[in-house]
Amino acid sequence: MAGHRAESRFLARLAAGPVRAVAATWAGRGDVATRPRVPVMNVIRSVGLFVAAGLAEIGGGYLVWRWLREGSPWPVGLAGAVILIVYGVIPTFQSSADFGRVYAAYGGVFVIMSLLWGWGIDGHRPDNYDWLGAAIVAVGVAVIFFAPRHA
Repeated sequence: MAGHRAESRFLARLAAGPVRAVAATWAGRGDVATRPRVPVMNVIRSVGLFVAAGLAEIGGGYLVWRWLREGSPWPVGLAGAVILIVYGVIPTFQSSADFGRVYAAYGGVFVIMSLLWGWGIDGHRPDNYDWLGAAIVAVGVAVIFFAPRHA
């Protein structure tokens, strides 16, 4: 029953404002006795793995794109394929055993990193709607992956 109360408090904070709800949970406010804490190092490790997976997926895909669409030599495509295999391995290092949750959260990170890649590599600056969508996705990732859950 204590887990249900903790989840109810999180949902009440989420209704008041999703960013504040996640921030309050990360900051440790609330009923410490019933709320599981996500250690800061686990958060940093998870975010780092998401970023590494994003760089591998986007970078590998970009190299394959260059090979097939822009006429780069075949070793560029082969390098992209190898990097995409590495991308498939990186998420297995996440501490969560929930495949669906890891990939759902990673999907949001991929959206944000794709916008940044397009800006930094291809020179396509995101517009205000892109930034709004990225902010919404970031909140979704935080809720999916870091919300307090009881086993």
